Amino acid sequence: MNEPKHAIVLLSGGLDSATVLAIAQRDGYICHALSFDYGQRHHAELAAAACMAASQGAAEHRTFRMDLAMFGGSALTDSNIAVPETPTTGIPSTYVPARNTIMLSIALAWAEVLNSRAIFIGVNAVDYSGYPDCRPEYIAAFERMANLATRAGVEGQDLHIHAPLMQLSKAEIIRLGTTLGVDYAATVSCYQADAEGRACGVCDSCRLRQQGFEQAGIPDPTRYRLV
Repeated sequence: MNEPKHAIVLLSGGLDSATVLAIAQRDGYICHALSFDYGQRHHAELAAAACMAASQGAAEHRTFRMDLAMFGGSALTDSNIAVPETPTTGIPSTYVPARNTIMLSIALAWAEVLNSRAIFIGVNAVDYSGYPDCRPEYIAAFERMANLATRAGVEGQDLHIHAPLMQLSKAEIIRLGTTLGVDYAATVSCYQADAEGRACGVCDSCRLRQQGFEQAGIPDPTRYRLV
């Protein structure tokens, strides 16, 4: 019999990461969900992550706490920087410096402890907000680094960073997740959701989510506070 496959799944509580958790489970992995309380504007997404981990049958769910707000530099961690409510060009103010690098590094540490050879992350290079750490070349570079920097990698137990949404549009992600039974009504994607998890409907993340459901031809189950 084949040995069980364990995977670390980065789970933000949003649409993409919930879909990635479903994909990892479909592919036969025992999923260890990892969320981050990093000083972001709201905690509604963390409540959604806990809900997703439980409802989708993750083996366990842990939340790692760190305070990126002490550095600021992002509209998501600094209340003095406004979240853009109209389309922007270039790298937006909602980019959190080094966030994916830090999160993947923590996931890498847990993967080594669990003897896991897989980390799943929901980055996307098609419908995304221009973040440099969501590009395929970044994921490939981090994977190379991970296999140079760890005992497991040196001993020939290569780790792979899975980014199954990388080349999918938001509509394609939604259609895929729907076939896998993801409850998108329970996810929170908004950059400035209220305490109840209701979305603003105007930030970049909300716009991409709205467009995705429209293009997928699937009713949008998101709860909007402005509607």
